[in-house]
Order: sequence, then C-alpha cells, then structure tokens
Amino acid sequence: MGEIELVGDPARATGGERPLVLSRFHPPPERFEGCFTTFYQLDLDTGGGPPVEDYLQPEWGNVRFFTGALPVAEIGASRAVGTRFTATGPSSRPCRFRLGTSRMWGIGFLPKGWARYIETDAYDCANVVCDGERHPAFARFAPLARTLCDPEASLDEQYAAILEWMDALMRPNRDEIKIVRVHEALVSGECASVAELADAGGMSIRTLERVCRRYFGFTPKLLMRRQRFMRSLTAFMLCEGSRWTEAMDRDYHDQAQFSREFREFMTMNPSDYAALDHPILSAFMEARAKVWGSAAQTLDRPAR
Repeated sequence: MGEIELVGDPARATGGERPLVLSRFHPPPERFEGCFTTFYQLDLDTGGGPPVEDYLQPEWGNVRFFTGALPVAEIGASRAVGTRFTATGPSSRPCRFRLGTSRMWGIGFLPKGWARYIETDAYDCANVVCDGERHPAFARFAPLARTLCDPEASLDEQYAAILEWMDALMRPNRDEIKIVRVHEALVSGECASVAELADAGGMSIRTLERVCRRYFGFTPKLLMRRQRFMRSLTAFMLCEGSRWTEAMDRDYHDQAQFSREFREFMTMNPSDYAALDHPILSAFMEARAKVWGSAAQTLDRPAR
C-alpha cells in the first residue's frame, strides 16, 4: 500500500519509561490529489509509564481513530475526552492532548479535501475538537471506526477501508480552482497583503473572504499570519539547539512582534514552549519532514 515507515526518537520522554513513537505514512492515491495531507498511522508505547502530554500545532482539519488508550484533547474551551473517534476543525490554537499506549489512524484534510467531504463551513468548526461520532460535520466518517478501531484488523484492511470510504463520500466542488489558487499562494509566502492574496487567487477580496471562511476556516489576514508563524515554529522544532531569533521568519519586524504572535497562536511564551517536552510531536514532525519535505500540515502544498 505504498507506506513509508519511520521510527520516532525514543529518547524523548516526559518522565518514567521512555515512550516509543512509530509513524507510518501512506500516500493518498492520485484520485485524491490535493485533498489530504497523508493517511498516517501512529503507534505510541509509553513503556509502562504515564500517559504522554504534548501540544499539536495549528493545522487543517483532521479525523483520528484510536485503539487502546483513548485521548484527552483540548483546544481552548473545546474538549473531547475518551473518544475513539476524535475530530478537529482547522485550528489557530494548539491542541493539548494526553494519550497512553495506543494505535492511531489519522486523516488530514487540506482545504480542497474539506470542500469535497465536509458540508459544514470550516469557519464554524474552527478551533473545535469533538467526538466525531456525535458532531454533524464529521459523523459521516463514523463507520470507519468499525475497522480503524478494531485491534484485530490488519493495517492493510484498515487502509483499504479508508480508501473505500473516501471513494464513496467524495464529491467534486465548483470552487476547487479558487481553493487551490489561494492555498498555493498561502504556502508560497509571497503575498504581503490580503489584496495580493486575492490577486494571486484571481478573485476579488470579497470572494476571497467567502472562500476562506467556507473552506479554510479563518479570515485571509489570519491565514497569512498563521502561515508566517508556522514557518517559524517548524524551523525551530526541526533545528535542535537553535534559538528563536534564528528560526524567526524574515517577515517579522522584530522579536517583540514574533513573541506577540506566538502568544496568540500557542497561548504561551516562546520560552515556555521550548522548555516543554514534545515526545510525540517532535518525532512525528521529523519523520514527516523526511517523507514529504514539510513538517506540518499547514506547510503542505495543495497538490503533489
């Protein structure tokens, strides 16, 4: 099934026994081009130690299915506890989670994928983490839990179930050309203003605002700021021993501006974040960067 398997660094730990993170990335077939980041499977073994805590970065929408320990996940006041199928909308805040020994399947939706699969405005799901089986925007994926949460199912069976269900649900969207243009312009980092982003997308500012609300989850201005911030954060995470001043994007005026943005997007100071252990996120980002060339969903281009 075309998987690429990489083992995360087991030396990262939160105390007690060292957790081991094993990541497998499954490239979506060509018919799903531009819809998903990857179909990814992660095994976490805490080695008999306590559950691991970590913070996911701002990202696009996701659905995640768990076998074994079930997560506690929070984005601001939004919370999902002990759910085998956890779903999140696009986020501009960190998702704090706690998880014990478990196997997880994850599916990340790029904006084009949101357009094809999810009927709810992304804006209405922004910074939401929920029980996917109960939320109307995500309940259509709930039947996947029968296979993806079955400890007796093989990885091949689980991957086949994902492809079958995504084939059944996929519906083309009339805005796809607009979505891809805006997404490409965002990732390029070449637009310095909302007007430039609209020009790059070949649309008016009003149309740009509609497209961003419906499929991206945020205003154009916030999306541009989030992209700039994520370029800095991923650079820092992938370069151990680096300083924030070295990872900071060139478009920031000064370190004070970056610190303000950091507090807005990560709800803490840069120094506080750097002092935390990231046993899952660091290993996953490093593995993802080796496979895709981008360490975070938000840095993925809309087509490959």
